[in-house]
Amino acid sequence: MENDIPKIDLPQDWVIGKLTEKDLGLLNLYANYPCRLKAGIFALVLSGRVDASINLTRSEVEPCSFITLLPGSIFQIHRIEGDLSVYFMGFSSDFINQAHVGKAFMEMHYMVKDSPVFALHERAASLLIDYFELLIKIYATDASGLGLGRTFINHLFAGIFLGVSAMYKAQTEEKAPLTKAEQISQNFAQLVTQNYMRERNVAWYAKRLGITQAHLSTIVRQTTGRTCVEIITSMVIMDAKAQLKSTDLSIHDIAYSLNFTNMSFFGKYFKRYVGMGPLEYRKS
Repeated sequence: MENDIPKIDLPQDWVIGKLTEKDLGLLNLYANYPCRLKAGIFALVLSGRVDASINLTRSEVEPCSFITLLPGSIFQIHRIEGDLSVYFMGFSSDFINQAHVGKAFMEMHYMVKDSPVFALHERAASLLIDYFELLIKIYATDASGLGLGRTFINHLFAGIFLGVSAMYKAQTEEKAPLTKAEQISQNFAQLVTQNYMRERNVAWYAKRLGITQAHLSTIVRQTTGRTCVEIITSMVIMDAKAQLKSTDLSIHDIAYSLNFTNMSFFGKYFKRYVGMGPLEYRKS
């Protein structure tokens, strides 16, 4: 492709295009190991199927599915089947940080975190295809030297952001209300997503939620089939793997970013759950 999507961030404010079978080499950048994104990416799958993981959620993405990857998402493609065709649109972390959408972004993060992938009705998918095609033409026009500028991109991003938020909100309203236990489990998962880099103590999360550690552990196991420690560890290990494979950071710096007291402790922790040390994993 002429405008490839970088593995971590975008070198420009925004990019848009369409991926097909011939672009599988690009998508393979996200295979084999998890990748932590700084950019925000929206995608519409037209055909083919993608088996992917987004944070702690593994999804079978089918045709007419819309995907939202917010900055900070840890993404991995496990398998691609069929004749793949995907529209994509991405905004760089630098642009998003300057777009002043803080509160709206947090609200969208809450809606998207549990359902980063959702199926569209045929009519909605058709309208989105038209919209992507229009934006691809605008992008090509801008690339040819007209220079639409950041003000235009700001308005474009605001419109897309509001539209995507509305789609997720409508989808959420169609679902049955969560039980109290499900809500607590969801709040725990959100806290883990926001704090796993500096906090791995279950008691800390229970205190933030205003319940006992024993009660939190029981609820999370009943609603997810996993323990609190397993969920926290999964996020830590995913992030560590992403940094080891997708960055040139030293193991010391990666350990520090994940709040380990020293590189030795990080190495033992990583090996316990992965079966090999950080350096061996990086070279594998």
